[in-house]
Amino acid sequence: FFFFQAEDGIRDVERSRGLGDVYKRQDQGRMPKKIATENINAKLGIVMRSGKALLGHSQGLKALRKGQVKMVIVSSNCPNLRKSELEYYCMLSKTQIYHYMGTNTDLGAACGRYHRVSCVSILEAGDSDILGAVSGSQTD
Repeated sequence: FFFFQAEDGIRDVERSRGLGDVYKRQDQGRMPKKIATENINAKLGIVMRSGKALLGHSQGLKALRKGQVKMVIVSSNCPNLRKSELEYYCMLSKTQIYHYMGTNTDLGAACGRYHRVSCVSILEAGDSDILGAVSGSQTD
């Protein structure tokens, strides 16, 4: 009677079938990233159609300094220096910041643009409820 050690350190009586077993054992209570990202994409599309948003780092910083921004969305591959600068200004102005799970190409596509967008600053949400939905889903 042998115990098999899985990749995550849990000993099982049955033989491990690879990394899939490890992921099956993890907490299932959180919303999957793909569904959460699709939800944010839909809400961001509504903001771009009915609200006011600025695309880009420099325009976002100017609006943050004026206190006009209600929320900032930053792509995952935004350079660290720019990301930390945006986080600092958001902290000073008490503005929500959301770290988007996709790249800048994905964020641009979610905004309905065919170019890369590293940062989206939302001035008015319009018909979208993105401000409440994002603050409730992100825990960091």
